[in-house]
Amino acid sequence: MKYEIANQPFTVLTLYMEAGESIKCQSGAMAWMTPGIIMETKTGGLGGMFKKMIVGESLALNHYTAERAGELTLAKHSPGDILAFNISETPIIAQKTAFLASTENVNMDIYIQHKAGVGFFGGEGFLMQKYSGSGFAWLEIDGAVQERVLEPGERLIVDSGFVAAMEASCTMEIQTIKGAANIFLGGEGLFNTVVTGPGKVWLQTMPINALAMNLYAYMPHPSN
Repeated sequence: MKYEIANQPFTVLTLYMEAGESIKCQSGAMAWMTPGIIMETKTGGLGGMFKKMIVGESLALNHYTAERAGELTLAKHSPGDILAFNISETPIIAQKTAFLASTENVNMDIYIQHKAGVGFFGGEGFLMQKYSGSGFAWLEIDGAVQERVLEPGERLIVDSGFVAAMEASCTMEIQTIKGAANIFLGGEGLFNTVVTGPGKVWLQTMPINALAMNLYAYMPHPSN
C-alpha cells in the first residue's frame, strides 16, 4: 500500500489503496476519501474493548476496505507529525495515545513497563502499546520529531513525556532528580526517564499534556 504524509504540522496521511486492501484506524480519523471505500466499525470483542479502555483509546476501530482503487486521507487530532513504521522489521513500543492507523495484520497489545515507577513518575505512562505482526503502523507524534539511534548500553536521559516511541529492543526506567533546589525550583519535576539501547528512539518536541498545561495558564478562570 502506497502512502503520503504531508502538511506538517497540521498533518494528514493519504493512503493509496488498491482493490481489496484494508486498514484500521482510530474513530474520527477519516478526513476525506474517494468513492468505493467502505467503512465498518468493529470492537474486537470484550477483550479488545477492555484493552482499549485501559489505554484510553476509542472502544471501536473503523476498518476501511477498498472495493476498487481509491484514496483515503486521515487527519491528525492535534498539531504534530505522523510517523510510518514497518512493523514487519521490528516491533515498536509507543505512547498509549499514538495510534492513528495500521494495516490489518498489525497487532496492538498493552505493554507494561518492568518497573511500575516508570508509569507513575516517568510521564510516558505505566501502560504503553506494543505493535507487532506484519505490515505498517502510522503513529501520531506531538510537535516535531527527532530520531536517535542508541548503541548497546548507551543511555539517553529524557524529560517526562518526550518519549514518543522506541524499538522494542530498548528499555526504559526512571531516574530521580537530585537536590531539593533542583526539584522545587528547576521546573523539571521529580524524575527523568532513562532509555537504554540498543535501538532507535523517537522523541517528540511538544507533548500534548505539556501543551495543554501551558495553554491553561492563559485561559480565563472563574473567580472564587
